Amino acid sequence: MLFLPVPPPLPVSLVRHWAPPRERVISGCQRRAAAARLWPSLETTLANCRLKETAQQDDPFSTEEETAVLESLFCSSDSVMQVPNAAVILGCVSHRRDLMFYIIGGITVSVVAFFFTIKFLFELAARIVSFLQHEDRERRGERTIYDYVRGNYLDPRSCKISWDWKDPYEVGHSMAFRVHLFYKNGQPFPAHRPVGLRVHICHVELAIDIPVTQEVLQEPNSNVVKVAFTVRRAGRYEITVKLGGLNVAYSPYYKVFQPGMVVPSKTKIVCHFSTLVLTCGQQHTLQIAPRDEYDNPTSNSVSLIDEHNYSLSIHELGPQEEASSDVVFEKSVVSNRQTCEVFFRLTLHSRGCFHACISYQNQPISNGDFDIIVLSENEKNIVERNVSTSGVSIYFEAYLYDAPSYTNTQWQLPPVHLSSSQRRPSTAIEDEDEDSPSDSQTPEKVKKPKKVYCYVSPKQFSVKEFYLKIIPWRLFTFRVCPGTKFSYLGPDPVHKLLTLVVDDGIQPPVELSCKERNILAATFIRSLHKNIGGSETFQDKVNFFQRELRQVHMKRPHSKVTLKVSRHCLLESSFKATRNFSVSDWSKNFEVIFQDEEALDWGGPRREWFELICKALFDTTNQLFTRFSDNNQALVHPNPGRPTYLRLKVYEFAGRLVGKCLYESSLGGAYKQLVRARFTRSFLAQIIGLRMHYKYFETDDPEFYKSKVCFILNNDVSEMDLVFAEEKYSKTGQLEKVVELVAGGAQVPVTNENKILYLNLLAQYRLANQVREEVDHFLKGLNELVPENLLAIFDENELELLMCGTGDISVCDFKAHAVVVGGSWHFREKVMRWFWTVVSSFTQEELARLLQFTTGSSQLPPGGFNQLCLPTYDSYEEVHKMLQLAISEGFYKPLNLANKLAGRVTCCASNPQTGTDIQLLHSESPQDPLQRQN
Repeated sequence: MLFLPVPPPLPVSLVRHWAPPRERVISGCQRRAAAARLWPSLETTLANCRLKETAQQDDPFSTEEETAVLESLFCSSDSVMQVPNAAVILGCVSHRRDLMFYIIGGITVSVVAFFFTIKFLFELAARIVSFLQHEDRERRGERTIYDYVRGNYLDPRSCKISWDWKDPYEVGHSMAFRVHLFYKNGQPFPAHRPVGLRVHICHVELAIDIPVTQEVLQEPNSNVVKVAFTVRRAGRYEITVKLGGLNVAYSPYYKVFQPGMVVPSKTKIVCHFSTLVLTCGQQHTLQIAPRDEYDNPTSNSVSLIDEHNYSLSIHELGPQEEASSDVVFEKSVVSNRQTCEVFFRLTLHSRGCFHACISYQNQPISNGDFDIIVLSENEKNIVERNVSTSGVSIYFEAYLYDAPSYTNTQWQLPPVHLSSSQRRPSTAIEDEDEDSPSDSQTPEKVKKPKKVYCYVSPKQFSVKEFYLKIIPWRLFTFRVCPGTKFSYLGPDPVHKLLTLVVDDGIQPPVELSCKERNILAATFIRSLHKNIGGSETFQDKVNFFQRELRQVHMKRPHSKVTLKVSRHCLLESSFKATRNFSVSDWSKNFEVIFQDEEALDWGGPRREWFELICKALFDTTNQLFTRFSDNNQALVHPNPGRPTYLRLKVYEFAGRLVGKCLYESSLGGAYKQLVRARFTRSFLAQIIGLRMHYKYFETDDPEFYKSKVCFILNNDVSEMDLVFAEEKYSKTGQLEKVVELVAGGAQVPVTNENKILYLNLLAQYRLANQVREEVDHFLKGLNELVPENLLAIFDENELELLMCGTGDISVCDFKAHAVVVGGSWHFREKVMRWFWTVVSSFTQEELARLLQFTTGSSQLPPGGFNQLCLPTYDSYEEVHKMLQLAISEGFYKPLNLANKLAGRVTCCASNPQTGTDIQLLHSESPQDPLQRQN
């Protein structure tokens, strides 16, 4: 709108000053004549005054100036009219000015109204066109122009969102928010009609999409859609809600989810060592990374990092542990809430060997158990000098005792709550009394200790004896690797020297008493830390392994070498193509060409060849490897009964292939290759040089472990007529021969005192001796590319992770090969949608537990045909709660006949990659949270 400047009215004082006296009367003719004579000059003078006022806004036209102008006009020497009527003249001027103002104002209002009308029409047209474009064609006919004019359509900007939680909230819970749908005119929109609601939830930093489920609520909230989801990773999330491609209300929204409470089993020590070497009176700092249940670093949330919840217990190792429980030490805990770290500062004031345990709320953290060797300042300098002397062996005088006796060994089953992965026979120091001696040693203890010399070098720890004080004779040799474990005892009964027991899992434990035991052990530990890169955590060891492996092959070029193979006879053609390959050729980048196929190898054919050749080598159908049972879930082991046409050279080829995969993985990026196989724990233990133990039967041959091993362990064997021999049968069940486990074992009975020795010798024969040649040739090929000392830094469980990876479980693959049997519409359309949404939000650990709950195995491929029965739940939150209960506590109830037959449809789906066959059944018993059937 335009605003025109209006001149100010003449002051009242001016009009009052020029008003005619009452007694004086002037005729109308005289008044008109005077006005006609004076008007032109008056109009010109007033116009000049207005120009002056516009130019000088700060000094407007004053009353004195107006008075002077009018006096000059009206105070003339005219005899007829000495004082004219000024009010009449000013009235004419004011009337003309008001008329112009009203005309201009009317034009301005009309123009503004016209523009507003045009804008409204354009906005209405644009709104109609926009909604006609975004609306479904099926619904377009239901709308008219009149509906859009009066706002009878679903408008995303008119909808609202309400949150069922208050920020900030912890991860791990089932979350929900509600979308309230409204027409443009503010009336509720029925949510049961198809509206095209799209919800996308994504982790901002990690770019992880979160699955969601939508549910239309019933009366009285019929215009509300409930959106439920579950988050596991802490951080900032973006929640986008759209209707027909348009954002709802103020979408996208940003929500922050905090980590949960500290879980001791997930909390770890950074740069962990199984043994620490400290100096007396000097402070040492341990860095602790608090984690919640889903491995999220704890943040600034309330009570997540509380230094008062951390505790430390220390006791001295040796027979005097109970008497010397009070160890003088100082500790302090400092937390950094910004970096989610806790620093544990420890100072010990007494020399010796100790065992420490860090706990959170009286529960030990995952790697909180470790040993401590405390040295004096002088001893510390000696150890540093020993470690810094490269290539020279440092020796210590000691006394040797024989291996521990097995005649008095007592054994008990491990705790039920421990998983098989936690029962590590190769690293269990507490089970040293159960380990079997070699065939050449007897269980009788030597009465008088033997004087020996212990040599420690960067690569090995050896025990030597000198005949006639000049002729050295090597008695034992141990590698400087994590597999070699030390245990610390008190003074020996003969020389009153501190005792050290060395056990590498291959040879029988060696007991030594030495005057400088602490210096010997500290020198070994510091050399070990130097060999493995300064940390004993798995990821740090992997980084060190790959770095050292690249260093080994650094001088060998990684140029391309062509490998032409046939897809129809892949194993034979690949073996022939690489038969004359040197180590340098195996270190090169393979360019694979399949016969009769035209393709350029940009990485795809090479990766396909690795996958196919691993399947050809390690699949049991090719008879190079076998399983101890017919179960598809069983692990593969070298085949002791391989066909004669499969030569031992093929095992060398298999070893080189595994070494090639490890080397390619060390290069990183697109070169990473995993070994597509699941080896037995005993075979992995032989790769890194560990001796056999009867506990390997538990993972490698579960049926034999349950039927024979556990029966012998838990019962009296004096009346079983067992001897130290093993009967070998043919495939037809005929007895072929009797193999003696020890010399003359057919006449040595098994008693309750030596049954542990019998089981260990049985494991040595069944798991190792029968496949000695196959394992030796496999190691020959493997060690050509990967040095033995690099593999020795891992245990058998870590070696499997290094070679075969973690074996991630795909939810999409799980869903694609699952069959839903029976159930109502509510079960199929709602409960199943809730179920898959909850499963999609699971971590890999939770998916493994669900797979184990359903199939009995936590690893792929599970195989078999399995069923999971789900009741008819009422909400997403209930499904999430019951699934968590099932996989965490293993809830199990046998199905009754009615549940077994409820709505079942016989069907089968097989997964060629994982071998998964899953049925999801509908259970008619809503009181049963979750059931499984195998």
